[in-house]
Amino acid sequence: MQPIRLMAGFFTVGIWTLLSRVLGFVRDVMIAGYLGSGVVAQAFLVAFALPNMFRRFFAEGAFNMAFVPMFSKRIEAGEGAEEFAQDAFVGMTFILTVFTVLGILAMPLLVIVMASGFAGDERFDLAVEYGRIAFPYILFISLAALLSGVLNATGRFMAAAAAPVVLNVIFVLAMLLSAAFGRPLSDALGLGVDAALGLRVGDTLALSVPLAGAAQLALVWWAASRAGFRMRLRKRPRLTPDLKRLAIIAAPAALAGGVVQVNLLVGRQVASFFDGAVAWLAYADRLYQLPLGVVGIAVGVVLLPDLSRRLKARDDTGARNALSRAAEVSLALTIPSAVALVVIPFPLASVLYERGATGADDAAAIAMAVAVYGLGLPAFVIQKILQPVFFAREDTRRPFHYALVAMVVNAAIAIGLAPVLGWIAPALATTLAGWAMVALLAVGARRYGDVARFDARFHRRIWRIVAASAIMGAALWLGNLALGPALGIAWWRVLALALLIVIGIVTYFGAGQLIGAFRLAEFRSALRRGA
Repeated sequence: MQPIRLMAGFFTVGIWTLLSRVLGFVRDVMIAGYLGSGVVAQAFLVAFALPNMFRRFFAEGAFNMAFVPMFSKRIEAGEGAEEFAQDAFVGMTFILTVFTVLGILAMPLLVIVMASGFAGDERFDLAVEYGRIAFPYILFISLAALLSGVLNATGRFMAAAAAPVVLNVIFVLAMLLSAAFGRPLSDALGLGVDAALGLRVGDTLALSVPLAGAAQLALVWWAASRAGFRMRLRKRPRLTPDLKRLAIIAAPAALAGGVVQVNLLVGRQVASFFDGAVAWLAYADRLYQLPLGVVGIAVGVVLLPDLSRRLKARDDTGARNALSRAAEVSLALTIPSAVALVVIPFPLASVLYERGATGADDAAAIAMAVAVYGLGLPAFVIQKILQPVFFAREDTRRPFHYALVAMVVNAAIAIGLAPVLGWIAPALATTLAGWAMVALLAVGARRYGDVARFDARFHRRIWRIVAASAIMGAALWLGNLALGPALGIAWWRVLALALLIVIGIVTYFGAGQLIGAFRLAEFRSALRRGA
């Protein structure tokens, strides 16, 4: 890819991811409104986290980080790419079908592993029920991730990026229909109207999880078929030499992905001992995942296959340029987002979540977590930029070793500080472990020479990006003071928050253009190419 084409790919993925994250906001705002931070909310969020945890472990983490470089190089060389993808698809289907059945049978144990604080109260039984309903999602979404890797490696980003939109649309429609017409699967006798409604919505959400996974798989399967990669289940799984190599490469990445999930698991375990904390952290996670998803995931999706092709072609100069432009664009969007999350977390949490079953105390707790996560947002994005440097060279061992160190940092802070800081300790642990991982990746990438070093243009611009973000932060702080009364008034607070966001955007991009942090024309050009 040429630099402008690479940026267009970032924006194509980013725009669709933005739409998905906005719909995800709508989804979580509705969940917060119907369920608040109570029993049903905590049970569903843990149940939904289970297949998502294994999805990141099997598909997005281990498998795709190993599969995409191998598949991209076969496309570049014209050597059996379709057959390789077909064998991987059949093998993954077999393994995940068996795993899904075992997971459903072992659901009580999985819930204990996820949230042992639920043991002995009503959250446990409901989480087990919801977990068994939702767990088949891992089969559908992991196969969808494989097909997304096929599409991304061939430069077709739209369908894979649009698939998560389907998930959120189904969730939103399910909640609306459930609230209007549905009946609870569980016995709601003796419950008040609000409790019965919450249980009904929770039941419907659990049923919607596997349905959404099947719909996402159908979308990317159709797109892959149109691209010439029609995946079939006609033959039995076979362990070919290519799949053996894939497994060898994927094993360290799987362990690294497992370490990341252990970090999340530790945080959720700590939170499960504080009533409401599982929901507070989940809602805060959605807020910081918006910029992380739009920028970090878009960069990772586009950068990995591009780096793999360039390294295969021995284009070290092009690889360095691609890495530098990815870092430049992503940090130009991430650093101001992080500043905003730190400076105005309460207006964001209050306007977005404080309604229905979610009260002011819940909003204050969510805001605290948002600010802590915001401090780590640049680290989470930089990881997405640096990891492809290793994966493109099929080096998955070093990221695993670094992830182990980050895991120790995370566990020590989350568990060690929980008696002192309470439920917020897992959020702080996530942020500090993220920065530890960045430091290790940056040092480790030096062994690859200039390919892994950002160029002079990046170094000229990064400090200007930081300065423009600081100017924006000051404008947001003053704007929050001026709009404070309006932010506390029903209906008006939405307009006040929108105005505050506009102030931040205009200030940042205006200051950035003036001091040379970026050129707005570059963003407009990339958007036109990505359209």
